[in-house]
Amino acid sequence: MTSSATPPRRRDAARTRQLLLDAARRRFATAGYAETTVRHIADDAGVNVALISRYFASKEGLFEAALTASFTELRAAAGDVDPAAIPETIAEQIIGQSGDAGPSHALLLILRSSGDEKADQIRLRFLQMFAEKLAKGAQLQGGSPDILRAQIVLATAIGVTLLRATHLEPLASTSAADLTAPLRDVVTALTRHPTPGTP
Repeated sequence: MTSSATPPRRRDAARTRQLLLDAARRRFATAGYAETTVRHIADDAGVNVALISRYFASKEGLFEAALTASFTELRAAAGDVDPAAIPETIAEQIIGQSGDAGPSHALLLILRSSGDEKADQIRLRFLQMFAEKLAKGAQLQGGSPDILRAQIVLATAIGVTLLRATHLEPLASTSAADLTAPLRDVVTALTRHPTPGTP
């Protein structure tokens, strides 16, 4: 006799892990490490909280995985950018992808201290790397003054991201296209080579 019972659905481990990672990125970016619990993340992902230990070992492991995913995403966005497209690229990263776990969450996440020295060192290394890519993309000549200018461009992008997260209008609802023009003014002012004899 053949049973008509529906066979148990096989767990999709990769999908479950990605659901947890996406939920963690949103939570850590908006609430911070200390205020986020593993149950918050599991509930957001719609899975059993025990699966966090299975796939990430701990809350700290999940935070580091979230940082790594954000770094990978932003590193791809920063790589080999046409200097003329830097303002558009920054605007797209700030706005993100439909408010989901997109670049805007990635920018917020890299500012969140975990309270763990190793994770924070990873975060700071990424910020330095991203500034160096901005400096290279802007065709600066190298050296600490140029990196400083690139870091100020990065600080501008992060500051805009933070203010958008506080729902400050009209910044919070502006589009990437509308954000590009003022960002171009900032980038141009900071990356323009001074003419000889000018400060």
